[in-house]
Amino acid sequence: MYGVVTRNAEELEWSAFDRGFYEVKDVTGRAAAPLSTGVNMVSLFGDNAAVGDDPSLAAVDAEGRPATRERPYFDWSSVCPTHDRYREGLLEIVDDCVAERGDLRLDDVGFPRDGYCRCERCDRRFAESEFTDREDWRASVVTDFVSTIRERVPGDLSLTLYPDPYPGHLRARSGVDIEALAPMVEEFVVPIYDTAYGTTYWLETIVKGFESRLAGLDTRLGIELYAVEVDIDALAHATEVAEAYADGVYFGYDASNAAATIRRLQADRQEGVTHGDED
Repeated sequence: MYGVVTRNAEELEWSAFDRGFYEVKDVTGRAAAPLSTGVNMVSLFGDNAAVGDDPSLAAVDAEGRPATRERPYFDWSSVCPTHDRYREGLLEIVDDCVAERGDLRLDDVGFPRDGYCRCERCDRRFAESEFTDREDWRASVVTDFVSTIRERVPGDLSLTLYPDPYPGHLRARSGVDIEALAPMVEEFVVPIYDTAYGTTYWLETIVKGFESRLAGLDTRLGIELYAVEVDIDALAHATEVAEAYADGVYFGYDASNAAATIRRLQADRQEGVTHGDED
């Protein structure tokens, strides 16, 4: 299965793609009306605009340092996952999305990094909870919120994972517990971005790691590749590596390059077909 991740509505209907993901809310805070022609995609807690407008929304560490894009290791600003008013707004977006189409994809799920969030609200709720381990509590926060969303999604639910297949890392880093989430999720999508894909041994290592990580779980594995200004031969080779282990390959943010890559792959496979003896 091949698909596209896009902000352009018309690209969802291109015949080259079996599936299209449409960004309704992305990490910049940009919002668009959901569509019925693609799987609507919502960034949960990545939101530059919201944190910029109200810095109190940001997740903070034990020293009070906010998870904003101005700080090292943060590509975008992140909202604290226990902020009730913000969560209510997310659920309204979810409802709008599934009113157009029953399937949904969740992006930027969970806490921004290990050590977050240590705001007064999170400290209080952890202290009042049944948990003695903060990592367990954070995982429960994420799992419970995804469960709340799952109840509102009548179709397939896809969920983006940070590209780290090492056991325990995602749970420790962001509170994303794959085993707890798998019963609620039809597909995990892993973005593995490069601007060139000049070598692919590392890509194969990560994709194979996720294939092993999800073994025994009743979920599909999708791999998302970056397509903007990437050489078609290199992108085609990266696609062949990814699809050896994944159920679907999705191309990010350049539908023309993605469609050209798919045509290249299909043409190469046609040329490789032989019938009968070649004398």
